[in-house]
Amino acid sequence: MDYKKIAEILFPNNKLTVEEIEKKYPPRNLPAGTEVTRFAPSPTGFMHIGGLFQAIIDKNIAKRSNGVYMLRIEDTDKKREVIGASTIILNILKKYGAMPDEYEEKGVKVVGNYGPYFQSEREEIYKAYAKKLVSEGKAFPCFCRKTEGLNDVKEKREKMFALGLTEDKDPCRNLTEEQIEEYVKDGKTFAVKLKAKGNGQGKVKIVDVLKGELEMQENGEDAVLLKSDFMPTYAFAHAVDDHLMGTTTVVRGEEWLPSYPLHLEIFDALEFKRVKYVHTPLIYKIRENGGKTKISKRIDDEADMRYFSKEGYEPEAVEEYLINLANSNFEIWRKENPTAPLQDFPFDGFNITAITPVFDIVKLNDISKEMIAKYNAEKCYNRLLAWAEENSLENVEYLKKDKEYVLKVLNIDREKEKPRKDIYKWGMFFDYYNYMFAFPKSYQIDESERKKFEEVLREYKKYIDLKDKNVWFEKIKEMSEKLGYAVDNKEYKKNPQNFKGNVAKVCEFIRVAVTGQKNSPDLYEIMSVLGADKVLERLSLIV
Repeated sequence: MDYKKIAEILFPNNKLTVEEIEKKYPPRNLPAGTEVTRFAPSPTGFMHIGGLFQAIIDKNIAKRSNGVYMLRIEDTDKKREVIGASTIILNILKKYGAMPDEYEEKGVKVVGNYGPYFQSEREEIYKAYAKKLVSEGKAFPCFCRKTEGLNDVKEKREKMFALGLTEDKDPCRNLTEEQIEEYVKDGKTFAVKLKAKGNGQGKVKIVDVLKGELEMQENGEDAVLLKSDFMPTYAFAHAVDDHLMGTTTVVRGEEWLPSYPLHLEIFDALEFKRVKYVHTPLIYKIRENGGKTKISKRIDDEADMRYFSKEGYEPEAVEEYLINLANSNFEIWRKENPTAPLQDFPFDGFNITAITPVFDIVKLNDISKEMIAKYNAEKCYNRLLAWAEENSLENVEYLKKDKEYVLKVLNIDREKEKPRKDIYKWGMFFDYYNYMFAFPKSYQIDESERKKFEEVLREYKKYIDLKDKNVWFEKIKEMSEKLGYAVDNKEYKKNPQNFKGNVAKVCEFIRVAVTGQKNSPDLYEIMSVLGADKVLERLSLIV
């Protein structure tokens, strides 16, 4: 069989040679031990949180070795591609701390010397390597129809049985040169398939960075390398691209582990140096019934990275949370280094937790809460405004018009030794501080206390003085004592029946009148920001 002749019959117009391609993509001139990683999503919709999880691991593996981290868009399946998805992916990576060193903005710019970074633009490269494999007798054309009737399937199986092939072997692998030439002349389309070495019954030893050495069933499938439209499958394209781009480590979800033997067989058939594979655990979520399933883009809002932007989570908090999921020793490090920047964490991309990570929104909220609590008012304002400009346009004008007032609101209980930790996403701000921008719509007061509540408010109208916190509190105590409330808490606990309540109860009544709530940030600070006139106006709505 003249395989070189068959290769020319199949690819008569493919002038680009493998030798020319290898010259165009020389090995990277990097020190030994340097890691080159790539994040290679398909632009088929929104960016999944599991994708960002892997991208952050990619970035940190490369960063810790002073290496290179790339973004490669695997867009060869045009039927599933969503217009604009690649832009969403790049924007998410930029926003959440995983901006690549090399990438492409289609039609705008290419950053890096190993592009194109869209697989759809590398068609001639894949054809050249497919042609090489055919010329070496390692691959063959398959002219089988995509959809077969029952008679076709039966006939195919009978032919395979006669040839002693398993069901994964394709009878087209035994076509003669004459048959292939005739089919091509007749205009029949074909796919290019790998000529599998084994029958799928043997075992192969493979190595995964996280899982160690594994024994798996060998590949027995004549797998498709190029589809009939000459677009490559993932298995073939990633092998060619990772070789040419100098990738040393491939990070991907553990759902790809079963395909490992096939992928290594393709690397070996192409005579490429094998890359290291890191198969990361998938992110799960606890369900209402107590069960645990993969976080799903169909039922979980948090699966879509745009959810976190829309809600107003701090991007650094999301990044920190995902690193916390990836490296189990992060939490210990953070406790020992509470104020250290995330970049100082000695992330170990080759020591990712083997325990299935479970997404916990409460944990994320805590991380974001701690982060925002450390911001000064100016930083909070800038972050709040940036969020509003993207997600809450109705509030942008107000934020800009009354910046000084908003800064005062943001500064309540802030920049203290123990700042208040209530806000964990900017989408909460106007709801949480609504009483600073409008009269309360309701009041958390028990009807049994209504008379005492109104009595305190009538009296407090005479005592409002917000010039000094100490003076204010002394007046509150004076008023409380006058109304029959205890100013000595020990005395109150000893003889509660002698009092209507204590000073804390008086403050609670005032707090409810001003904010509508029994719990809020510092009462004096709230009233100071509102001003005495507005406080009096709110009291007058009630009594």
